[in-house]
Amino acid sequence: MVIHVVRQGDSLYRIAQQYGVSVPFIVQQNELREPYRLTPGQTIVVPRPGQVYTVQPGDTLDGVAVKTGVDKITLWQNNPQLGGGDRLYPGQTLVLSYQQNKLGSFAVNGYAYPGIDQRILRKTLPYLTYLSVFAYGIDKAGRIIPQSADALTRVAREYGAKPLLVLTTLGEDGRFSGERAHTLLNDAAMRQTLISSLAGTLAAQGYAGVDIDFEYIPPEDAAVYASFVRDVRAQLAPQGFTVMVALAPKTSVAQQGLLYEAHDYRALGAAADNVLLMTYEWGYALSEPMAVAPIDKVQQVVQFAVSVMPPERIFLGIPNYGYDWTLPYVKGQSRARSLGNVQAAEQAVQFGAPIRFDETAQSPHYNYWRERAEHEVWFEDARSIRTKLALAGEYRLRGVSVWNIMRYFPQLWLVLNNLYRIEKTL
Repeated sequence: MVIHVVRQGDSLYRIAQQYGVSVPFIVQQNELREPYRLTPGQTIVVPRPGQVYTVQPGDTLDGVAVKTGVDKITLWQNNPQLGGGDRLYPGQTLVLSYQQNKLGSFAVNGYAYPGIDQRILRKTLPYLTYLSVFAYGIDKAGRIIPQSADALTRVAREYGAKPLLVLTTLGEDGRFSGERAHTLLNDAAMRQTLISSLAGTLAAQGYAGVDIDFEYIPPEDAAVYASFVRDVRAQLAPQGFTVMVALAPKTSVAQQGLLYEAHDYRALGAAADNVLLMTYEWGYALSEPMAVAPIDKVQQVVQFAVSVMPPERIFLGIPNYGYDWTLPYVKGQSRARSLGNVQAAEQAVQFGAPIRFDETAQSPHYNYWRERAEHEVWFEDARSIRTKLALAGEYRLRGVSVWNIMRYFPQLWLVLNNLYRIEKTL
């Protein structure tokens, strides 16, 4: 696999010639849209197929899997043009393997809302070990607020992904509530009601476990929060359920702030089966323009995390989005617009904006003008994704967790699949 950074004067034809592949293959793999214009600094991922298979009349995907000895999940991973489906046509070329040597194995988690486009879901599931369905709240009595997610859990299992229920302190009004968390954590009866309600919901809707994401917890509740997670695991583990917990991105034990103080890394790392580090949102809607997940900041979080918990329990958070700020930035007034990574690259092409790459943050960014206003955009590309995956590999983490999979980002899955084996349950 090559990550080609577009230079002035590059065309898809020239790039295809340089690497000995066809233009349609590059277009297909990167899901480029006509008229296939490029801008300097843009990344194009060029996978290098090893073994390929040409579909014959009468072939089915199951039949190809048997004939070639390559399972369906791998066929879907290596051929994103299938969209997680089984429709083939004679003469179609399927990639059975790539020349790229795998650097290791990762478990991969992806967050989705129940309303996710089914085409995006099916296209993404071959790359996931876990699908975290966001989000289930808690009512005033400590019971799970019902959601209808049976379709997601069924589809996830079709692709060998374990569905997880994301449990939050969202109330009936749809807001995170620190007060709700405090009441729940300190009331033994409510805690037991919640755990019983959780166990019933997991079983009824076909979940494989829970991802606990309690935010804005009062600092004085750190110990009871860890105790709650331990109780959840103690009661759910015998039933075969996995318990994960999402953690704010801390860099020290004494880090101040409502998001951080109640997240005791050592205690929660011991209480849960796995932890998910929410290593993003340094650049966010209300911040000054900057990278969403600058690698230097992310690494500081990882270094702290592995100092207090086993790395094999840790998932590194990866953002699947960027932000577009209108300049000048005014603190307390400016609000950036969120956009997908594909959208960000296409916008740079549309406005003829060259993309620059910040070496410290390891993130792409660009500026452009619209309606007499200058804009600054920070997002993710193949290079920034490769850097984050390499960091997870360097520290021997369990895997990575993508927030979120609602928008399909071809280069994310191309880079991940080319460089790492993905743990599956089939």
